[in-house]
Formats: sequence, structure tokens, C-alpha cells
Amino acid sequence: MKIQKLRAPLAALPLAVLAALPSHAQTDTYALLKETVVTANRVETRTDAVLSDVVVIDTELIERSAGRSLSELLSRHAGLQMSANGGLGKQSGLFIRGTESRHVLLLIDGVRYASSTSGSAVLDNIPLSVVDRIEVLKGPASALYGSDAVGGVVQIFTKRGKKGFHPQASLAMGNLGHRSATAGISGGNETVTYNLSLGSLRESGFSSTNPKVAFGNHNPDKDGFEQNSIAASLRWAVSPGWTTDLYVTQADSVSQFDQGPGTFDVRSEATTRIAGWDLERKWSADSRTQLRLARSDDKSDSFSAPGAPDAFDTAQTQWTLQHDWKTAFGIVLVGLESLEEEVSGTQAYAVNARRTDAAFVGLNGQAGRHLWQANVRRDDNSQFGGATTGFASYGFQATPNWRSHIAYGTSFKMPSFNTLYYVSAFFNGNPTTQPERGKNREVGLTYSRGLHELKLTRFDNRVRGFITTQPVVTNVPRARMEGWSLAYTGEAGAWSWYSHLELLNARNLANQRKLQRRADEVLTAGVDRSMGAWQWGASLQLVSDRFDDAANTRRLPGFGTLDLHARYALNKDWSVALRLNNAGDKFYETAYGYNQPGRAAYVTLNWAPQR
Repeated sequence: MKIQKLRAPLAALPLAVLAALPSHAQTDTYALLKETVVTANRVETRTDAVLSDVVVIDTELIERSAGRSLSELLSRHAGLQMSANGGLGKQSGLFIRGTESRHVLLLIDGVRYASSTSGSAVLDNIPLSVVDRIEVLKGPASALYGSDAVGGVVQIFTKRGKKGFHPQASLAMGNLGHRSATAGISGGNETVTYNLSLGSLRESGFSSTNPKVAFGNHNPDKDGFEQNSIAASLRWAVSPGWTTDLYVTQADSVSQFDQGPGTFDVRSEATTRIAGWDLERKWSADSRTQLRLARSDDKSDSFSAPGAPDAFDTAQTQWTLQHDWKTAFGIVLVGLESLEEEVSGTQAYAVNARRTDAAFVGLNGQAGRHLWQANVRRDDNSQFGGATTGFASYGFQATPNWRSHIAYGTSFKMPSFNTLYYVSAFFNGNPTTQPERGKNREVGLTYSRGLHELKLTRFDNRVRGFITTQPVVTNVPRARMEGWSLAYTGEAGAWSWYSHLELLNARNLANQRKLQRRADEVLTAGVDRSMGAWQWGASLQLVSDRFDDAANTRRLPGFGTLDLHARYALNKDWSVALRLNNAGDKFYETAYGYNQPGRAAYVTLNWAPQR
């Protein structure tokens, strides 16, 4: 499905929609009910006071995502683009505003989680069953978080305890041999709260490849996925002003991959683990200090034949000390951070460890019609030396409904250990590869009235020393990712809806070729309705064609998919949910030669006693 012919009218749509909106004063108390986010500036801030582009995916959206992976959920509800080498558990990547997968920083409960060997956020083994909420920050955030956040940040918050006693369980079955179960308890009192969440998922799946896949790896057999997960947390109010948190999340999975007809399927065993301890001291209502000690582990053993596996292990040990306090100029933020990366496995790396020490400072505030945010960070890496990054944004509330903003930010990304040193029959690392450095400019206009919000953003991100692996690992002089995004959310009575349109131009400026697997136009939209005991809705995704390779010779056709869902409350404790993914059974690829799921139906029985 090609939608390139729609580019001209789509390009005019943002301004046309904005021009059609009335400018009335707010007539309800919605502004007082705005939720808070922390990813945009490292402190809790109401969404209507945040200048950056942040998307929140709540518990309800996550719970009704049966059969979907984390990358699929983000592409359909956060306006991100994705690529995947098959279905659940298969290698996938995300593109925020046209940047690379390695330019997305993934945080889980504030802890950095990624593979230091591949250099990308690890999305394939994150269990949605333990996730409570997701915040997506679009735009560079190295001035907040350091390396990797060239395109943006995805922060996952796992389920936490709350007062009382709250058990929960669910069972789901569906096409592709899908069956899953979750169970959990959450509870506590004024002093101690706790949570324990368990999940198990099995899916026989489908063939991840088709005959077009490279190197003759196609095998028409099913490539399944199995996963067991656990998340636990404990929060203790030690004394007035003092609280401490312990938390751990772990997922273990087995996934199958094709490596050719009649051959031994590749079996990948993966472990994802995040563990941390937080200590917080509230000195007053306006001042607090936080200390975090944490570690994340990413382990992958790939069995391509009977015998010893290919192993890739990453351990990231981290500590953060942060203090913030409210002043007459806004919230001031200062902090120190350290990250130790260690890699091991079957590959012999010339360097297998490095350390980054950082210091950061920030200010965000509001006075009258004026809003501002400023951040500066200095990172010193044992392998590549120092990098200083900054971010500044200014917003002006022209009327109670209309607000404009401008922003400028710099970023950097260190090369991964594979990029530097990995050697195989199909890949040769380049030890002379240097860090990427980006500069981003952004302007935006936001309209909000009652339960409606429309946000138009123009972005222009230029990366110097852009790393490419095709045909060899090298630093391209410059790449540019520019475009427009238009997002609209609203509610009226029993109806709610959302939509996101992205118009993108992402190119290698050395040869003017498009960056691989990015579509020029992507439209996502959804509508939901509540009607008594029923809730039902639909979501749509339209993606234009794109190129699979850096040479722009293999084209991936555009596509459109429609998902349907419904939920019925049997009583106050029990409900049943139905979901139909890809209702039109559309065949499409997000990576050349790799299949995506066809039509699949799921039924989920939920039990959550209400007291």
C-alpha cells in the first residue's frame, strides 16, 4: 500500500487542523487533573508544564495489548517506527523521529538497560505483564541521561505496591498457539508497601522468514517463543522524611530462529535482569535527595547447532546521586552518576570494560506566561574521553489555550563493543570508530482545551559521525533526520480517541540516500467507547513504503493494519477481553524477508477483586 501520493495533503494537514480550532478559555478543571511525568526532566512535573514531546502509555493500554510485543505497542501508541525480524521474542528495533535504534535510551524503573555489545536497547525480552506504565520522550536527552539518548528515551515503570490488599490473575489464549498467564499481589500500609508479579507466556508462532530472506536462511517451520517473568518491589518509609525501595525484574526466554531448510533451528536463550536499591531523603516539601545503586544484566546464548552456544553478556553497574529543590526560579537539579560496562562471552574483545563518570545540572520552571528548561551534563568515558551536552527550551503561553515553544539540544552516542571489535563471516568491527554527536532544533505549537490536546512539532536532528555498518563499519560525515509530527488526543462523553501523524525525511547527507527502514509517512489512530459493562474500540496504523538497505535498492511496500478490541465486565471482580490483531490479515514486512503476524484473535479472562 503506497501512500506517497498523500504527502502533499498530509503535509498541509497540521496547519489546517490548527487553524480550524477555536481559541476559548478553559471551562473545566482538567488542568488540575493533569498527570505527572519524570522522564522529561528527571523530576516529577505536570504534563501541561512540560515543554518536551512526551507520550504516556497507561496500564489500560498495556493490559489490552494481547499478542503484541513492546516494540509493536510503542509503534502503535507512541508514534514510533519499528522493525522486527519476526514475531514475539525476535530481534526488533525502534526509530524515534528517524534516528537509529541505538539512539533510543531504555530505562526500566530509572535503571539503564541495554546490550553494550550490540549498542541498542534490548526490547525483545521485556515482559508486558509486569509493566504498569511507559513514558516516551521524543528528542535528544543526553544532557539529562548521557550517551544513547540521541533520538529520545523510553522509560518503563514496573508495577508497584499500594495500600490495602490487591490480588490479580489473568489467563489468555489465542491464535499462533498463544497461551499466557499472570498472577500478582500488591498491598501494604502507611509504612510498607509491596508488589509481586509473575508471568508465563508460550506461543508456537509462525515462520519468521520467507524465501526473500538473505543467506538462504528460510525454513517454513514455526518459530516459537517461551518466557517466564517475575517482578518484585518493597517500599519502606523508614522514618519521617526517609524512604527506601528495593526492586528486581527478571525475564527468561527461549526463542527460535530459522537458519535454513532442514537444518537445526537457532535457539536463543535470553535473560533480562534489573535490580536496584533507592534511598530518598525529603528535607522539606521543596527539597529532596535521592541515591540509587543498581545493576542491569543482558545475557544471550545462541545455539545454532548442537554444542557450545555463542554467548553475549552485558553487565551495567550504576549509581546516581541526585538532589533537587524548588526555588524562585524553578526546580533546580544537580547530580552525579557513574556507569561501569562489562562484556563477556565467546567473542574476544580487545577491550571488554569501560567506565563513564558524569555530573549534571538542570533548571525548569514557570512564571506567568513563560516556561523554561535548561540542562548541562559532562560525561567522562575511560575509552573516548569527555563529552559535554546541553539542552535549552523556552515556552510562551500566548492564551489559556495556545502555547508555543522552541528548543535546542546536543547529544552523543559511544560506539558499541561490537561496532569496535566484533568479527564474523558477515561483520568486521572497526576499532577506529568514533562517537556520534548530534544537534537538534525544534519548534512546536500546542493547543489544549478541556479534554482535548493538539500538538504540532517541527524537528531537525543532525548527527555528525553517523555510524553505519553497510557495507562496512564507518563514520559517515553527516546524517539528517527532519520532519513534522502532529498528535491529537481527546475525550467526549463515553468516547476517547488519539491520533499521531509523522512526516519524516531521514537521509545520509553524504549521498542523499534515505536511511533504511524509515517511512516518510506514518499515521496511527485509535478510538474507544465505554457503554455500560462494555468497552470496545479500534486502532489503525498506516505506514508508507521505505528502503530496507542503505543503498536504497530493496523497497519495503507500505501497509495498513487494523486492530479491534472489546472488554465486558462480568461483575465487579471478573472481566473478559477479546482482541483481534491485524483484522484484515495484511501481509507486511518491517525488515526484508521477515514476516509479521497475520490475523490473530485472543481472549483474556481477568480477575481483580474490588474492595
